[in-house]
Amino acid sequence: MELDYIENINAYGENVVRLYNFDKSESIKFRDLIKEAIIDKQQKLDLSQVDFIKPRNCNLILGLFKTDEGILRADENIFYCALTLEGFENMLKLLEPFCKKETKGHQYLYEIDNPTDFLFSPAGTW
Repeated sequence: MELDYIENINAYGENVVRLYNFDKSESIKFRDLIKEAIIDKQQKLDLSQVDFIKPRNCNLILGLFKTDEGILRADENIFYCALTLEGFENMLKLLEPFCKKETKGHQYLYEIDNPTDFLFSPAGTW
């Protein structure tokens, strides 16, 4: 599984933080990490510290927040995904199809009016 950031993906100047190049088994590991670290233990999840995720040009830290803010940029290469507990529980539901079978589909992991989307895509496409 690889992690990267792509700027200006469309005419609206939107950006994407993308997890890509993975299979069903890594989808399951990622889902279980979110459940264990964020939902059960209410801790931050630093994706640069996850052994099966290779950061390419950025790092993403997932953590609980009072409101659903989505991905926020801390500096040039560090991003935070700030969601409520309900936001992360919804993310688990969005990840579920990738944990049931191999797929070439993709999913945005939240629906928030934010300039940076969080893309989960085995093939890296959208």
